[in-house]
Amino acid sequence: MFFIRSWLGTLWIYFFIAFGVIVTCIFGWFVPQKWVVAYWNRFQLHIALWGLKTLGGISIEVRGRQYLNQERALYACKHESALETYTMTTLVTRGVMILKKELTYIPFFGWAQWLYGLIPVDRSAGARAMKNMLAAAKKRVEQNRPIIIFPEGHRMKPGTTQKYKPGFLFLAQNLKLPVIPVAHNTGMFWPRHSTHHFPGKVIIEFMEPMMPDGDKNAFTAELQNKIEAKCAELNAETLEHYPYTAVNLAKNEENDKAA
Repeated sequence: MFFIRSWLGTLWIYFFIAFGVIVTCIFGWFVPQKWVVAYWNRFQLHIALWGLKTLGGISIEVRGRQYLNQERALYACKHESALETYTMTTLVTRGVMILKKELTYIPFFGWAQWLYGLIPVDRSAGARAMKNMLAAAKKRVEQNRPIIIFPEGHRMKPGTTQKYKPGFLFLAQNLKLPVIPVAHNTGMFWPRHSTHHFPGKVIIEFMEPMMPDGDKNAFTAELQNKIEAKCAELNAETLEHYPYTAVNLAKNEENDKAA
């Protein structure tokens, strides 16, 4: 049953993502960018996530809503799967994500991201990349579009982390933006590098904003500790209510090693 629901949910969400990409690539060149943003935030992704819930059995609970809808803010989010990228887009009004420049080269998919206004970063460009990222982020903030960034740089397995990269703090300090920590348990239901997902309740929690003042290393460590501790709480809550997730994750780990 898990297998059937997983494939139904996956086919649904990827079909509607692909459909939205095609629509964006056809019309996005001729309409204002705010129309492209509204199309995804208010329509396309809501349909995709509705189907994931109805067919795939994944529901989404949002905690800390009082910290949402802050236009001048930087949301620092844990990254475990594709699911939080879709969900954050519907929750953070007109949010703009920082992504690897290579992703914008993908035909249609990458073009749609550019038309939406996401900010690509060339990681091999060093200081020049940071300067370009800051200029693009400043422009988006002036358009009242908050910034969403994944400080670890790529998807992590549940319960694991690595040192947060300095890009998020560079933006927050130069643009004078509060940093809103975001924790979740998406990797417990939709593991990275997998098209399979498991039914259950995904929890995304927004926490109290932090002002990027004082020592950079101390601030980064405090933010990372706050996000990782909350993720650990959410993972424990998940295992309590959905014991099968531990078995499913173990199987996924075996498949990763075999591959």
